[in-house]
Amino acid sequence: MYTYLDVLGPGQGLFFMEIRNIAIIAHVDHGKTTLTDALLRQAGVAKDGVSMDSNALELERGITIYSKNAAIPYKGTKINIVDTPGHADFGSEVERVLRSIDSVLLVVDAQEGPMPQTRFVLKKSLELGLRPIVVINKIDKRAADPARCEEEVLELFLELGANNEQANFPVVYANGRAGIAKLNISDESNDLSPLLDIILSHVPSASSRALLAKPLRMQPFNLGYDNFLGRLAVARIYEGILRAGENVFVKKRGGDVRSGKITKIFTFSGLDKIDSAEASAGDIILAAGLPDIDIGETVAADENAEALPAIAVDEPTITLSFLVNNSPFAGREGKYVTSRQIRDYLLRELEVNVGLRVDFASSGGFQVFGRGELHIAILLENMRRAGYELQVSQPQTIIREENGQKLEPFEEAVVDAPAEYQGVVIERLGTRAFVLKNMAHKGETVRMHFEGPTRGILGYRNQFVIDTKGEGILACRVIGFRPYAGDIKKRAVGSMVSMARGTAMGYALWGLQERGKLYIGPQTEVYEGMVIGNTSKGVEMKVNPTKGKQLTNVRASASDEAIVLVPPFELTIERGLEIMAEDEYLEITPQSVRLRKMPSGENHTAIDKRLIL
Repeated sequence: MYTYLDVLGPGQGLFFMEIRNIAIIAHVDHGKTTLTDALLRQAGVAKDGVSMDSNALELERGITIYSKNAAIPYKGTKINIVDTPGHADFGSEVERVLRSIDSVLLVVDAQEGPMPQTRFVLKKSLELGLRPIVVINKIDKRAADPARCEEEVLELFLELGANNEQANFPVVYANGRAGIAKLNISDESNDLSPLLDIILSHVPSASSRALLAKPLRMQPFNLGYDNFLGRLAVARIYEGILRAGENVFVKKRGGDVRSGKITKIFTFSGLDKIDSAEASAGDIILAAGLPDIDIGETVAADENAEALPAIAVDEPTITLSFLVNNSPFAGREGKYVTSRQIRDYLLRELEVNVGLRVDFASSGGFQVFGRGELHIAILLENMRRAGYELQVSQPQTIIREENGQKLEPFEEAVVDAPAEYQGVVIERLGTRAFVLKNMAHKGETVRMHFEGPTRGILGYRNQFVIDTKGEGILACRVIGFRPYAGDIKKRAVGSMVSMARGTAMGYALWGLQERGKLYIGPQTEVYEGMVIGNTSKGVEMKVNPTKGKQLTNVRASASDEAIVLVPPFELTIERGLEIMAEDEYLEITPQSVRLRKMPSGENHTAIDKRLIL
């Protein structure tokens, strides 16, 4: 219900709507976004076919990459919903969101149960004192086992140190795709009202008369960008009222204070941003006018106001160099090819991509730091789609040195695979310095828990798909920096390098495919130094893929064999980052992805592994 609060004196009150703030968290592909879309449709604020995942890459890959805000009305209450990424490479966004909301919907697949990212996001939620609502989703799956899933979730709560209040969590069973939720698995239901009712009863109200009466204090937990308004702060108002045109003070983590002015305020209704003159305590808003605002800073009306607790951003784990493309085919396809243009794009990306770091002072290019291969691959894919052309070096993990000891990032890897493949998975990860910590059988599937250095998992995912015949699931999350694990020999293949420039011929490729795996097909343009495949014996081999069959007037049916080519292993950005060697570049253009050997004299393997904060 709308309530009138006379907080500013007689006749100067404010009409406001009671507010609940929640985030939807889960492991990747457990149905967060599908469930959120169903909530929006039921509330009548989104049409069929409209999704929270509006980015082209999100729609293609079926995953959430960027956290997003939406709001729905229900029984006189405004429910702000933040949909978060489920992939570990974007875990820093989840952690920041959790600081700004009052409860979470922990979505767990009824068949798969808790996965690595489930543990990560739940652990962060419990540490912040939040009381989660557990949603056991996808109950319509053929192999779904809601009872077992609920038991595993409870075990995870207890293992992570949940208190009695947190462990006594409400459970809702859902089929997000069908838009159905129920409190008991045997209940009849035709919508998501049971879930919405639980949110109203379980999540504390974010606003009150006392909070509205206090001076303004708000804190950004995410950033946006508008070509006309500049940097936007996605923030929660904790106290007071924010008005457009108001002068404010911004307090940094170290205590420094600067002044600014709010020029625009947007609130959320469904997926739409609504231009508003003011917003009250408890709401999540977009604010413009503070061009240098950063995550975790406190925006207040009073210069002497106490700063809100700082929000930490997860540190990067891998680094690589971004360079101007200098291959023989440079400039053919890209619209933006110069160092200045690449620099400008990275500067704009830093406005919103808080998990990214860039050292612009690095010699010979830009040293980029990210949270993982997918994080970097998404950045590169967005660049190529915007018309950029560049080349990058092999990703390397960031090595720290503390108290004279080398430290590197470690990851937990959870593998679900048919029992017949467990041996090859354990062997492969064992050679990459991963240690098997636990193994449990779930029907015909085996779940294995490993721990090892991030270096060991780089480049393994494609091999994992091959080893498990596409039936395995591999999920990883960073668990912190640990002592250096020593040398790891990961690359068992060599490179097949073109020694000529021209057009690849089917006859030449037919003879080469027996030596290893080809990355190109016939009629592909190649140049000297371009990597066209790998060699199974692990040695580098220079070849001529442009060689054609010698033609004569003599024909013999016995000697004219039919050319049968195996389909090539086509390179994508992610595949290229996985399989490239230390002395190779991945060349990325709007139409092509190529591997090439570094020109003689260049070396980007011994790059500076400082973490630029």
